[in-house]
Amino acid sequence: MHLFCSFQNGNVENPYCNGIEGILEAYHQSLKTVQLYGPTNFAPVVNHVARYAAAVQDGSQYFVLLIITDGVISDMAQTKEAIVNAAKLPMSIIIVGVGQAEFDAMVELDGDDVRISSRGKLAERDIVQ
Repeated sequence: MHLFCSFQNGNVENPYCNGIEGILEAYHQSLKTVQLYGPTNFAPVVNHVARYAAAVQDGSQYFVLLIITDGVISDMAQTKEAIVNAAKLPMSIIIVGVGQAEFDAMVELDGDDVRISSRGKLAERDIVQ
């Protein structure tokens, strides 16, 4: 099983990880090369994965974006728009909040109770957990 790891696996030409072990390796490697600080912008990474998902809509692949965050979302309006646009694609988003920050906005992105919308357009389906 090959899993999309975006650029975090260090290989822009082949942005895939081999199984769960590959995801963990990419995570550990990225911790060595990134500095964790704000602002916390989700829209760029949602749009990045959405571009890959848009290119493969024949049912052969499904993309799951895992976002691990320790901060409040800085680009909420752009993130909502990115999610609404991505909701028609073969992808889902899992957001894990860690630490002591306020995570109420992430609940808003999860369309369990109220379907997320942006600019008057409703997401076709709930893709965020």
